[in-house]
Amino acid sequence: MSAPGEGPASGAGEASFSLRGDHPCLPGHFPGEPVVPGVVLLEAALAAMGVDPAQPRRLAWVKFLRPLLPRQAAIIRWREAGVQRRFEVLRDAEVLASGALVVATEATASAQAARPTP
Repeated sequence: MSAPGEGPASGAGEASFSLRGDHPCLPGHFPGEPVVPGVVLLEAALAAMGVDPAQPRRLAWVKFLRPLLPRQAAIIRWREAGVQRRFEVLRDAEVLASGALVVATEATASAQAARPTP
């Protein structure tokens, strides 16, 4: 949930996130001591930033610093930074993951599609 006056249109935002203890990704990640997989954190960050799943994008960088456990509450904060959207996933004040997303505009997507493949 974004804070009032913030969200994809304003260039910054915040959303809460937690994963149910019975989510299907948990039994295999890791049996007996489950942690929320990094890809699930990334999906939550993309959703919080309002990124269209069909829109071309790439991750400039991502760092996973600490685990998030099932049922723990996390906050996803993001902001525009030039051509990137930088994000952090936090539990309380502790940074669990951070990264930068580059979302292709129509012009950059067209230019990349026109390049010949080696």
